[in-house]
Amino acid sequence: MNVKIKLSDCLRPLMLGALFLGTAAAHAAVQPLDKVVAIVDNDVIMQSQLDQRVKEVQQTIAKRGGGVPPTSVLDQQVLERLIVENLQLQIGDRSGIRITDEELNQAVGTIAQRNNMSIDQFRAALARDGLSYEDARDQIRREMIISRVRQRRVAERVQVSEQEVKNFLASDLGKMQLSEELRLANILIPTPDSANAEQLNAAAAKTQAIYDRLKAGADFAQMAIAQSGSDNALEGGDMGWRKAAQLPPPFDRELSAMEVGGITQPARTPGGFIILKLLERRGGEASLKDEVHVRHILVKPSEIRTVAQTKELAQKIYERIEGGEDFATLAKSFSEDPGSALNGGDLNWIDPRALVPEFQQVMNDTPQGVLSKPFRTQYGWHVLEVLGRRATDNTTQAREQQALTVLRNRKYDEELQTWLRQIRDEAYVENKLPGAEPTGTDQAAQ
Repeated sequence: MNVKIKLSDCLRPLMLGALFLGTAAAHAAVQPLDKVVAIVDNDVIMQSQLDQRVKEVQQTIAKRGGGVPPTSVLDQQVLERLIVENLQLQIGDRSGIRITDEELNQAVGTIAQRNNMSIDQFRAALARDGLSYEDARDQIRREMIISRVRQRRVAERVQVSEQEVKNFLASDLGKMQLSEELRLANILIPTPDSANAEQLNAAAAKTQAIYDRLKAGADFAQMAIAQSGSDNALEGGDMGWRKAAQLPPPFDRELSAMEVGGITQPARTPGGFIILKLLERRGGEASLKDEVHVRHILVKPSEIRTVAQTKELAQKIYERIEGGEDFATLAKSFSEDPGSALNGGDLNWIDPRALVPEFQQVMNDTPQGVLSKPFRTQYGWHVLEVLGRRATDNTTQAREQQALTVLRNRKYDEELQTWLRQIRDEAYVENKLPGAEPTGTDQAAQ
């Protein structure tokens, strides 16, 4: 199976978490008789599992406002995803990957919070949509296991050197692509690794036919759901935000000049034939970082100094500075911040985000050149003085980080695509759906 993976899969979001942001999952109706629809190595996928997932996908599509494909169109696509998920879960089980109840509870809490719900409200919302709380927890646990499997088997192998970052930044393509980001969707018609001419011609013809239908007005997301072999097909082919440098060479300059909503001509890639749609653009502005030049005096409670006495000392220091004594001299004498005391309390230019919230708040509220009244943080009592404020151009550092992210994600995508195809090809899979075409080791099962 050839796949194209979303950027966000570097750290994969919980499927159910995304689902509940705007869609309702449907619990499969109780069937009088269940049956096996696929044998996957040492496990099976049941008809009830497939039915439930298909209904979830259909409701997700409906919430997006598009037409819902019939079940017959979705069955094979959804089953293929379930097969690949099942293989990853089996790897996780063999690797001893376990999700504790505490970890699961935290994940559930995060999903509820993203939807502005309490846990009780989350339970109630699930019940209204026909999905039990335990079923939801089980799905979340599965997604967490898959994420950890990918982290161990793929993400941990991805390394980007400092030289690779420098080379990328020095390249014309790197300079161009770091100026903006593109949100893309794709339709992939996969081809086997050792495809013959007949197979390639058939895939090329199929891709061209899809392209012609898109140009005639067909909905891209619907076509992706029905026809694409990409891992994100059921999301309408949405790949998330990408740099053009992450894409196969035919697309880098084509997309840079394309209007939002445009689609690329079919192109051959190592995984098959692909069509891309440009959904959104963003970025290109200079990166500015706010900095504050501040100095402070810190006094701490101790075994020989109570909190009240510490507060009183801070007040006396404040009054002495207000009375005309030198801030730096008093800082050297009284401050108990070892990093700044010998420098007259000077913290130099600093990013406000590096400071604790209480300190940051007082610093933001204090005009330049004005001494703050004594205030308390977790470290003790402070007085501070703002010496200056500025916005510095952080574009170089930001672009280095962007380049690192682009290169790491590109490598991850490539590794993940290869790995998913490998585990699928090496697995014993028996697809029992009517009309299923045997591929890879499926053939051995026939």
